[in-house]
Amino acid sequence: MIAKYLFFTGGVVSSVGKGVTAAATGLLLKERGFKVAVQKLDPYINVDPGTMSPYQHGEVYVLDDGAETDLDLGHYERFIDIRLSRSSNFTSGQVYAEIISKERRGDFLGGTIQVIPHITNEIKRRVLGNAKETGADVVIVEVGGTVGDIESQPFLEVLRQLRNEVGRENVFFIHVTWLPYIKATGEIKTKPTQHSVVELRAIGISPSMIIARSDYPVDGEICDKIALFCDVEKNAVVPMVTSDSLYEVPLLLEDAGMSDYLVERLNLKAARQANMKPWRELVERARKPKPTVKIALVGKYVELQDAYMSVRESLHHAAIANDVEVEINWVHAAELEKDKEWDVIRNADGILTPGGFGARGVEGKIAAARYARENKVPYLGLCLGMQVMCIDFARGVLNYEDANSSEFDRSAKYPVIDLMSEQHSITDMGGTMRLGLYTCELQAGTKAAKAYGEKRVEERHRHRFEFNNTYRKIFEDAGMVFSGVSPDGSLVEIVEIKEHPFMLGCQFHPEFLSRPMRPHPLFMEFIRAAKKEKR
Repeated sequence: MIAKYLFFTGGVVSSVGKGVTAAATGLLLKERGFKVAVQKLDPYINVDPGTMSPYQHGEVYVLDDGAETDLDLGHYERFIDIRLSRSSNFTSGQVYAEIISKERRGDFLGGTIQVIPHITNEIKRRVLGNAKETGADVVIVEVGGTVGDIESQPFLEVLRQLRNEVGRENVFFIHVTWLPYIKATGEIKTKPTQHSVVELRAIGISPSMIIARSDYPVDGEICDKIALFCDVEKNAVVPMVTSDSLYEVPLLLEDAGMSDYLVERLNLKAARQANMKPWRELVERARKPKPTVKIALVGKYVELQDAYMSVRESLHHAAIANDVEVEINWVHAAELEKDKEWDVIRNADGILTPGGFGARGVEGKIAAARYARENKVPYLGLCLGMQVMCIDFARGVLNYEDANSSEFDRSAKYPVIDLMSEQHSITDMGGTMRLGLYTCELQAGTKAAKAYGEKRVEERHRHRFEFNNTYRKIFEDAGMVFSGVSPDGSLVEIVEIKEHPFMLGCQFHPEFLSRPMRPHPLFMEFIRAAKKEKR
């Protein structure tokens, strides 16, 4: 069977929800029995988001194979419940680097290198390669950015070319746009959508469907107007009003008849009707009034909450399963160092400290861990959150006043967190980390083992520094439990404090494997503890 391609483009503004819409579409098609693959094409010149500031790009989402990818891949995995690979995301930077490398080797025999055909052929190779690698029935390809951006033009040209190469009957263009609301007149305006479609047509692409995003209800008259001026069928204009629940998006699309339309237009033979009952029950549970637990999220990049996208969603997954409402209070770690925002910490039912890089705000994170330890407040530390928990333990329990991570103080007398030995000689930024899926063996009788209910698990990592094994026995004797270690016992993966309701830190990132229907065990236990110890 020849794969069908759904190409998602964005119009009017960025951050319009194109990634969530693509993910929800993938879910609907998977529910009908199709094998779905998803791919994100990012126009920026960076090789990957791994070295980009979270303030600019948001969360770096890590896959099983260690690929550092766009946060939209988190939406794809959470909605469709699939495991993606590095071929599912690539950037202009990767494409240009590949072509320049070939040119330097002489692969082009001295020919002039041009955007067309050399750059576009490389993009095409990667798109078709992902389809072949996955063997998918339907391949969803999302182009980052907004139509009209200079950076995305080669990608859009590739979509135009592929329409002819794989067959027009196998290609479907979905354009996600924004409908602005003019408060003075009480009107929703379609003109920006019309202009973005004009931009697409200038490239040689006409949308097959338009997803019309809005903060206000979109009536049939507006949909008819979009259909008329943008030359799409009336039932191919799908209104998408902003929802209070991210997980209602697939239901809105299904109720609008989107998947029926796709199956018909692409001549697909569905094995079954989509069973959306579990998702409807999930949304109903999320909206049901219930007790609230307050979680203080102590981060370094809290001004942009997208920097902690997967952490936030994992908390919501666990809260729904524990039949509570989670209230996430964002605390800037650097403010704690200035003796600010402590009222949020004191009023919290649980404290979560996520990952991060660099020294800024670390002392605030250590102070938050100390408060949780001394006041028996449930605590979950992720990656750096585990490391600051260990630093606090060394300082507060072992009285190692100079304890620190060598990431922040290379001359620390007690470097309880240190660089991995094999990484000392590596200098390239982005090449010094343990990335991807690694095995963790759990110690019987621990909180971690109870949470997982298994002896061995696999989790995704993204870090440079590890717990320094020189201090392992000293920590154990003082009451810290190393409840998860690597199979050879050489690396600490999970730590917890014995005499505490729930204080656990993990070196990996469990948020990358949490799913709406299958919350991550550590988040489940953390929320359960916060609910039990509610103040």
